[in-house]
Amino acid sequence: MDLLNTLVDKGLRRETPTRAEALAVLATSDDDLLDVVAAAGKVRRHWFGRRVKLNYLVNLKSGLCPEDCSYCSQRLGSKADILKYTWLKPDQASQAAAAGLAGGAKRVCLVASGRGPTDRDVDRVSDTIKAIKDRYEDVEVCACLGLLSDGQAERLREAGADAYNHNLNTSESTYGDITTTHTYADRVDTVRRAHSAGLSACSGLIAGMGESDEDLVDVVFALRGLDPDSVPVNFLIPFEGTPLAKEWNLTPQRCLRILAMTRFVCPDVEVRIAGGREVHLRTMQPLALHLANSIFLGDYLTSEGQAGKADLEMIADAGFEVEGAGEVTLPEHRAKGGCGSHEGGGACGPAVTDSCASAPDEPRTDLVAVRRRGAGTDLAPNA
Repeated sequence: MDLLNTLVDKGLRRETPTRAEALAVLATSDDDLLDVVAAAGKVRRHWFGRRVKLNYLVNLKSGLCPEDCSYCSQRLGSKADILKYTWLKPDQASQAAAAGLAGGAKRVCLVASGRGPTDRDVDRVSDTIKAIKDRYEDVEVCACLGLLSDGQAERLREAGADAYNHNLNTSESTYGDITTTHTYADRVDTVRRAHSAGLSACSGLIAGMGESDEDLVDVVFALRGLDPDSVPVNFLIPFEGTPLAKEWNLTPQRCLRILAMTRFVCPDVEVRIAGGREVHLRTMQPLALHLANSIFLGDYLTSEGQAGKADLEMIADAGFEVEGAGEVTLPEHRAKGGCGSHEGGGACGPAVTDSCASAPDEPRTDLVAVRRRGAGTDLAPNA
């Protein structure tokens, strides 16, 4: 297929596809799906080999959020029956992180619900970062605390944080449809603050919220402009008790096309399969490793994930290997210049939906399992 040959050539040269090419990938048929995966897999292997980076989430504060993001089980007014607790102490967070690191994770993602941290919250998280770094010197730590104010990114960097996550989630034109308590511009500002402070910027999206292909292409190009080092692709988990509980729009085939598009537009960037892979990719998860070079190990913030042991077996059975702590994730041309450095072009990441995709089967609500173990509980974590 000429389209795929063109996209492979561009990916190996770090050239960005056109908007029309991005949409064309999403319009490919299920008959062509394996060709699409194989083509995007060439780009993935060129820049990242067969390495898979493992990341581990620690939910520092669950629920109790004043924001009204429609997709989130922790939102204001959510009736989802999730765990709710206030800040973990540094030693509790460090202990939670230890489980993921023992399972092979090289990055710990410290997440807290809320609009954004107070200066006292930054102190808490800084103490947690130091506690983890004192115990595990080589671990990468990414913070995800919401909207940042003046000086907070710099303080997190000084405390030892390596990265900061804040997703754009969807297009600017439709952002007001999913959130009203803050703006798309607020999110863009926070990513820029993190980047300016010397933190590795991490920003991605959520697919499956009822958005159009054009909306997702818009957010892809916005991400490219922000130039994050890692792009997490989330697939909506439709929690009962949230406004988007009935949005079951994704099929495994559609998810793979989304990830393939992400790789074509983001050839040399860490593309991470984030929330929802077990719910929507299901038995086709191993194929997704040919597209993304990074996943979360074990559970998510408020939902259960695949067993950590099953994740590791899946990686090995698919012919991939876990990225070691001493290995540099990003290609040399990006890593050597620090956060987001790449000369001569390059792109960050997209994900787009497919208006031609077949309708999903009956919603698999049985696959949405609320997290009842790990951080904030007395039960052992899944890692």
